[in-house]
Amino acid sequence: SGTSSVIPFEVNELVEVGPELKFDYAISDDKIMNATQIRDAKISPDKSKIAFTAVNKLYVMDLNTKEMNRLTEFVDETIEAMPAWSPDGREIAFVSWNNKYGGSIYKVRSDGRRDPVLLTQTQNIKEKGVFTYPVWNESGDKIVFISGDEASYKESYGPYAFKSSDKLMWISSSGGNLNYIDDSKGRSYPHFVKGEDRIYLYSSRNGLVSIKWDGTDEKKIVKVTGITTYSSKTPSTASVVMISPNGKEGLAKVSNNIYSFTIPYTGKEALKIALANPKSSSFPAKKLTKIGGEFPSWNDESNTIHWSLGSSFFSYNLTDSKKFDDEMEEKKKEEDKDEEEDKDEEEDKDEEEDKDEEEFLADELEVIVELNRDIPESSILLKNAKIITMNEDEIIENGQIYIVNNRIKEVSENQINIDEFTEVIDVNGKTILPGFVDTHAHMRPSWGLQKNQPFSYAANLAYGVTTTRDPQTGTTDVLTYSDMVDTGKILGPRVYSTGPGVGYWGYNFKSLNEAKDALKQYSKYYNTKTIKMYRAGNRQQRQWILMAAKEQNIMPTTEGALDLRLNITETIDGYPGQEHNHPIYPVYDDLIGLTAFTKKAYTPTLLVTYGGPWAENYYYATENVNKDEKLNYFTPKMEVESKTRRRNAGWFMEEEYTFPELSVFVKDLVEAGGIAGVGSHGQLQGLSYHWELWSMATGGISNHDMLRVSTITGAYAIGLDKELGSIESGKLADLVILDEDPLENIRNTNTVKMVMKNGRLYDADNLDQLYPIKLKAKNFDWQVENPNSLPGINQ
Repeated sequence: SGTSSVIPFEVNELVEVGPELKFDYAISDDKIMNATQIRDAKISPDKSKIAFTAVNKLYVMDLNTKEMNRLTEFVDETIEAMPAWSPDGREIAFVSWNNKYGGSIYKVRSDGRRDPVLLTQTQNIKEKGVFTYPVWNESGDKIVFISGDEASYKESYGPYAFKSSDKLMWISSSGGNLNYIDDSKGRSYPHFVKGEDRIYLYSSRNGLVSIKWDGTDEKKIVKVTGITTYSSKTPSTASVVMISPNGKEGLAKVSNNIYSFTIPYTGKEALKIALANPKSSSFPAKKLTKIGGEFPSWNDESNTIHWSLGSSFFSYNLTDSKKFDDEMEEKKKEEDKDEEEDKDEEEDKDEEEDKDEEEFLADELEVIVELNRDIPESSILLKNAKIITMNEDEIIENGQIYIVNNRIKEVSENQINIDEFTEVIDVNGKTILPGFVDTHAHMRPSWGLQKNQPFSYAANLAYGVTTTRDPQTGTTDVLTYSDMVDTGKILGPRVYSTGPGVGYWGYNFKSLNEAKDALKQYSKYYNTKTIKMYRAGNRQQRQWILMAAKEQNIMPTTEGALDLRLNITETIDGYPGQEHNHPIYPVYDDLIGLTAFTKKAYTPTLLVTYGGPWAENYYYATENVNKDEKLNYFTPKMEVESKTRRRNAGWFMEEEYTFPELSVFVKDLVEAGGIAGVGSHGQLQGLSYHWELWSMATGGISNHDMLRVSTITGAYAIGLDKELGSIESGKLADLVILDEDPLENIRNTNTVKMVMKNGRLYDADNLDQLYPIKLKAKNFDWQVENPNSLPGINQ
């Protein structure tokens, strides 16, 4: 780094540079798709069925016949979640959320023969709430749950909701009043032990605890820790611990793996159990997962632990596992007896011990929930527009685009032959370019108990973003939200993600095989196209992750981390992506050449600039977002106001901003044949994409090259350039129709008149569907009317 003489880049001097890790992914046009994720799967007391949710609807599956039944007929706007079996298996309790009507607890017959029964029917405003984690007591006459403030949950638009889990309460299983037990105090996951009239809970601070029904007499039972992750000095704390129904065993989820352990009763409170190495644990313990798991639970007999991963349901029988281990131990003793004891054979013995041991694995069942993918059956001709195709430098000054169903059939400057059923729209004076691709889009809506129609999804689509890649989702909730978009349940761009990051906080790989196992979560179960390697180890560990990703056809990206040396080694090793800008400028040409040669996709996210004031502060200082009609239509008012207050727009002088200098790297990289992407970081959903694009353009890149970065190059960066990113025959019909030409002024990218995604055309001002059917957008629950009851106000 510096400004002295330039060091030229020579390919033949960099023999260590890893090969380009690039995969081309196809996007299915099949009308039928399978749900990517099942959530909160629970087995019935008689072990014959499982209850779960998929795409936020409640299902029961017969494990013998594989017959699948949906138990409700609620509208799409109502979220159904967290099923819980009654002790006799005849009924299932579950929670719901509807942004218009609020939260509820229902019960329904498990055979689906009757409509759900509303348990929390009340006119008392004090008893309204948002409800989670319902569970029946042993006798089946009460349901315990966590309750929170309904208004606070409704008015929260990110992954967390203030005061959403304030109280521990119960209600009669026949319905009635809500009964207070205690403040939650960070405790959750209520459950029971047979024969005990106490409520068991878990909190990260105190571990597994139990209390009486009046909230008193808290007993601290056990705290569980797991591995010490990379760069951490202390072991990881369990995120879930649950005691078995017979009160003798425990399950724990730590760093996305699931363990079983014997709960010792020593007369002491708050025992600590370390599960980093279960074989050497102070008490009998075992790691149950090889790849990872979510939503763990016990069966009624306390001999099997269940969990899910993606759309698969796992069952680990502890009795069978113990029998297997005993047989392996006996087998080993027999082999040891037959083994000669002379020293010459010691080396062979060591080699044998290094081989992978046979191990007991959980039974796995793929749960197939068929869904209808949203693909229109129609045809449309857009005519008389200027078309920036992104097919190299091609620009058609007065062209036509013929679209059949969800794909582009033909693009031409000449007349296209169509049939009489084809809709024709004259877009004279407009400029059409491919839909924008956001390669770093954090759109994070509500986690856990999900919501319908996130504002972040609608806002991005309205601003012309038709494809997003979130490079670190925190949780797997995105899998269900993505399914909801693909099935047309909610409006939004195409949602791709890395899933939760493969990060330093969750892993500390000891071998290549361990890295391969962890990545199977993503390649096999989450079906993600990419992962994010988030500073997950030293260079050898990072190379293991890269090798595992290459084997499993996943394109990993990386965290910039304010560390140029880290960025360079990851580039040399062959990582195909980097999130966030290099923290140093200017840089020598050899770094530009290296990045271009390896085709490492560089997404600088200048709105949250490393090495200087954030670029978004510049726009808050120069753009009147509070008066932006479209922004306020698609963004909750509280969100707009909190952003403008938080950024303190007048803090920096214009000459202090560094993003114009940092964006020079984008210009140099593109001119050298490299890859860059536009990533908004979710700073101000929708509009911030354009801010980021404009910031990247300040480094001197041509307008056409900048538009290519925002479309075809961004699609290339996430492996979808064969399907998206340009306007040509065979590509998916994702288009942005602009009032003004962005080749004349790059800021014209924000003159979006209409946006087409997957063959459906929307009015960009309100997302009303214009074609193939006319349909008013709905479920924009964040919109509020102006006050009309204040003295002296007439509106």
